[in-house]
Amino acid sequence: MSDLVAKAAIDRRIAEIVRPVIEDMGCELVRVRLQGGKTEILQIMAQKPDGTIDVDTLGEISTALSATLDVEDPIEGNYTLEVSSPGIDRPLTRLKDFEQWDGYTAKLETEELIDGRRRFKGELRGIEGSEVLIEIEEGGAPVTIGLQFDWLSDAKLVLTDELIRDVLKDRKDAGTIDETEYDEVQTLMDGDEE
Repeated sequence: MSDLVAKAAIDRRIAEIVRPVIEDMGCELVRVRLQGGKTEILQIMAQKPDGTIDVDTLGEISTALSATLDVEDPIEGNYTLEVSSPGIDRPLTRLKDFEQWDGYTAKLETEELIDGRRRFKGELRGIEGSEVLIEIEEGGAPVTIGLQFDWLSDAKLVLTDELIRDVLKDRKDAGTIDETEYDEVQTLMDGDEE
């Protein structure tokens, strides 16, 4: 089974180089994308196994990857390295992500047409074997469908108030944001609902 961590051939080659470095630092590789332009940008997303990551760890990963990529030299010409967290409206790149984010709204795209469509938006309902389950609206009623993980070309969480609240609560509980920061954001969000 493939994953969405690295789709293009160059991305897969880079993933082979950077994954061991990131894993040796106690983190997981979430996504690799080499984006074209005047100066190419190599975007690498990483996180700790619990789904969190702090700025200091991202800096350490960036330093380690810079040295490794300088030695391996998989990219011709100049490029800019960007190492980041997946963010709140994160890409879903591994089968386990769909299980972890069960109950949250996501957008999924498939390589081929499935029942006349490529885009699906709805609530994730976990996984069943190698299928991603998503509840979509069809004919005015919710229906849960299964899409083979290998059929997906892109997948990401949709930014919702529920997602923001839950991620912030998890960060507060993990101690990565303090009570005051949490309360300030909560107050702002409660004001948006009025």
